[in-house]
Amino acid sequence: MHASAWSVTLPLPLGPLDFGVPHGFVGEPPVGHRVVVPWQGELRIGVVVGEGHGASHRLRDAVTLLDAAEGGPWLHSAFVSALLAESKLSRVPLGVLLCELVCVGLDAKLAHRVRAVDGANLDVFGGDVPSAAWTNGLNMDSGLLDAIRAQGLLEERVTPARRTVSVIRALEAGRELLTPKQTVAWDWLRGRESVATLSEWAELARVSSSVVTGVLNRGWAERVDVPAPWPDLPPIGETPKPILDTVPEADEWRVHGGRASQRYRLLAARIARVLDIGRSVIVIAPDHMTLSRAWTHLSGLSSEERGRAVLFSGALSGEQRERTWELVRSGAARLVIGTHAALCAPVTDLALIVVDEEGSDAHKLRGGGSVFVPEVARRMAASAECILAWTGCVPSPEVLNVPGVVLPPPPSRVHVVDFGAPIAAPELGPLSRADLRPGRQGYPLSHDLVQVLRQVAERGRQAVLLAPRRGYSALLRCPSCEHTPMCKHCDVPLRFHQETRQLTCHQCGYRERLHERCEACGERMWQAKGPGTEWIASEVRKVLPDFPVLRFDKDRQDDLSKVDAGESAVIVGTQALLTRAAPPDLALIGVTLADTWLNVSDFRASERYHRLLRQLLEWHASRAPMLLVQTFQATHPALVSVVDGHDAAHYPSLEQLARRTLKYPPYARLAHIEVTARDQERARGAAEAVAAALYGGGAQEGEVLGPSPSPIPKLKGAYPYHLLLRVRDEARLDTLLSALDTRFAGRVRVDVHPRGGLGI
Repeated sequence: MHASAWSVTLPLPLGPLDFGVPHGFVGEPPVGHRVVVPWQGELRIGVVVGEGHGASHRLRDAVTLLDAAEGGPWLHSAFVSALLAESKLSRVPLGVLLCELVCVGLDAKLAHRVRAVDGANLDVFGGDVPSAAWTNGLNMDSGLLDAIRAQGLLEERVTPARRTVSVIRALEAGRELLTPKQTVAWDWLRGRESVATLSEWAELARVSSSVVTGVLNRGWAERVDVPAPWPDLPPIGETPKPILDTVPEADEWRVHGGRASQRYRLLAARIARVLDIGRSVIVIAPDHMTLSRAWTHLSGLSSEERGRAVLFSGALSGEQRERTWELVRSGAARLVIGTHAALCAPVTDLALIVVDEEGSDAHKLRGGGSVFVPEVARRMAASAECILAWTGCVPSPEVLNVPGVVLPPPPSRVHVVDFGAPIAAPELGPLSRADLRPGRQGYPLSHDLVQVLRQVAERGRQAVLLAPRRGYSALLRCPSCEHTPMCKHCDVPLRFHQETRQLTCHQCGYRERLHERCEACGERMWQAKGPGTEWIASEVRKVLPDFPVLRFDKDRQDDLSKVDAGESAVIVGTQALLTRAAPPDLALIGVTLADTWLNVSDFRASERYHRLLRQLLEWHASRAPMLLVQTFQATHPALVSVVDGHDAAHYPSLEQLARRTLKYPPYARLAHIEVTARDQERARGAAEAVAAALYGGGAQEGEVLGPSPSPIPKLKGAYPYHLLLRVRDEARLDTLLSALDTRFAGRVRVDVHPRGGLGI
């Protein structure tokens, strides 16, 4: 028995909707295929996700299946299954997840032809109605067409619009005689298939633009639309040198440590085996720098026998994404390397999903769905019954128990400046210490860091300094009354930006000019606290007045092309620098205050800090620049693990033991619940109501933490309260979250993959 309705998801903040099957379609619901449906008087592209509920209220009939059933789905069916499970657990509408993870084909241009059904009289509808002949529906009133469609009196043909380009080509005869110069231009064009523009024709035929315009106007040439050529795709890298495949034979495995090139060689050996038996592989990277590295090392596995390798990400042009998708759907491409957008690739016979840097926060999508890509990959692998692999510079504690390979650490030179040892270095420390004043040397650049920077300049090398934040300082404070300018919409200090002489809120974007006097007491002097990129760059310029000093952060991205070409410079930036390739002649990496990564209300802060140190050690593909770390916590186990030369799994194993004791992942499942309202009492009451609903739904003591006010009590004009669910497994989490499937006085947001400060 065939389904009478399909469950269809549109790229809108909605759950799946039921539509009747298109007229004449017979068969099972084509899960993963695109379908054209009527929506609010227009045609929209959706995705079939399953069979509709015949007993429920059914919406309109779908117009047509956009992708031929025999041509393969637009999205992998296992991906659709993973998205349905993610939507159910997170309570996020499936359409929101679709928008976050799919960036091709849902807004495609359509060709739309319409006509009245045989014998139909459409005069009652008035206006310019379709006749019995096929007509271009794009030129007609969409509301009128929808009214006719609703009565079942409209036949439609909807297909993806042809990709065309306008060209000019010669005709054998025209309407008027040509001048001698026009004849020359016409003869030139006859000898070629076509030209793209009049200016190109004139230039190549060596005549004026008025001459070729005359040829066109006199009917001896014509403009026509022809199929557009596909754009070039990223070039393939070199073929990896074959090595022995030593990766475990398991349904889930991992490769970590060493240098990136070593990890990719091991991965290449296993991926080659999969491709050689005619199956497919998807490799997911968290950011464009990691993607570029993976593409360079793995794309060379492609061959005529193994199939093509394709790169896929939102950074490609729309036409490049279309071309790549067609290669995947046709089976010509069987190795897909990309960002999260590649996870839905409809490859044939998927055998292996590889997630690169599985613990990276860049895998956490910041849209409304709060998606954590490795978890979607895990669900997809289970649905597709394929192998799941993890790789990266350091294993996350969540995958540490998976069988795998940990490569020896690369050679390193790490120097630690201990701000917490006043006897050894009495003048090193932040400006907030009582024994220091702004004029004293030692912070934010320690004496050791200054010495190494001078050596870099003397030898004409390159250095990178990581600052804790952008801007000049974390805050300004009056030295007389200690008043700090605050944001009017958030309970946070405004950050000072020296270049613009503005105070800016990095939470909501509020700005105000820097006041000459303290608003509270009238004092003229401000004291800056917490150096940012502007402050550190200015200090470097004092030390190296004749040496190039560049900045790279959200506010300012200096041109680094000369640095990439090997010219000497010091780059001061935030962690955003790590999304680029390392400068080629890099001699020094300085972390100006490592404690910034630790002083975060998040149980993953230490893991994140350890990963940063490992990333810095392998940032340069072949060299081992000095890593100089300035910190108050020189004995922190994450730093000691790196300094003492332990392998990449050493510190995660310590972290895993601590999490076992504290019952944090991987020994529990978490969900972060945020409740907000414009009125503080309303927000507090709503948060308490959420907690009561959870306990009413069966939550036990210890499973609900909070509610607690946010560490930032007011944010963007609202008052956030936080709760944390900590349960044994996903089934228990789903049971408790079902208690929140109702309305509350405040806005309730649930994140089932929390990856930041939880505020508990």
